[in-house]
Amino acid sequence: MKHHVTVGVDGSPESRAAARWGAREAALREVPLRLVHAVDWLISPAVTRPGREAADRWADEALTAALEDVRRRHPGLEVSTRCLSGRPAAALAAEAADAGLLVLGSRGVGGLVGFLVGSVSWSTLVATETPVALVRRPDAPEEAEPVRYGEIVLGVDIHEAADKVLAFAFEEADRRGCALRVIHGWTMPSIYRYAPFFDPENEREIGRSVTVMLDDMLMPWRHRFPFLSVTREAFMGPAGDQLVRAAARADLVVVGRHLRRSPLGAQMGSVAHAVLHHATAPVAVIAHD
Repeated sequence: MKHHVTVGVDGSPESRAAARWGAREAALREVPLRLVHAVDWLISPAVTRPGREAADRWADEALTAALEDVRRRHPGLEVSTRCLSGRPAAALAAEAADAGLLVLGSRGVGGLVGFLVGSVSWSTLVATETPVALVRRPDAPEEAEPVRYGEIVLGVDIHEAADKVLAFAFEEADRRGCALRVIHGWTMPSIYRYAPFFDPENEREIGRSVTVMLDDMLMPWRHRFPFLSVTREAFMGPAGDQLVRAAARADLVVVGRHLRRSPLGAQMGSVAHAVLHHATAPVAVIAHD
């Protein structure tokens, strides 16, 4: 069993937000927190010794600042630090192998609402099978506590076996004691594009069938978590847009990604891609077959 939460720290405001979010998550799970920083010397072999010493000091200061901040907020939490050497994405992915959750920071896109997922975060995300949470720097002052809405939003596809995604979302809602809102978007079968006429009853019938399939998917999890408040929404349209809107009043959004790889490398589905780049709430991405 994996017993700790790992947070990538680099001294930025985004990583401070990630460390605070990860500390709250570790406290909820009653597990230790590990703060890690990766120093990449592999791509800079010509860096002089003074330069390396400065980078080491920066790494130590970033870890120390995050450690002191977390301990001040969670005095009873077991916290450790580790400085890694190597390409950050690969080092973080390797470090996350024995963690229950990896937490990374993401930047807001200027005046727009959403994430700017940096190359390190993105590469780490697709390189690990460990659940990854991306946390945006809050708009409120850093000392302010985050707004709590008491709801987790889960995006699912009824045509996929996504037990890992469902398990993460239900367990997370259960440990937080909050509601879970499950969203599924569907489209009309392509054959209807070529039909000589369109009967609105066909759309209603497909919608009813989709809702039944969604209920069937959720039934065993409702039985496993009988006291959890669970609502579900099945609608015709892009699931990503609906999830982004729901994220405005959510504490966490949970989506899945396939472990299958294309010839071009690991890929992210359109729904997860939209949520990662535009949701305001923290986003947990769960790898599944």
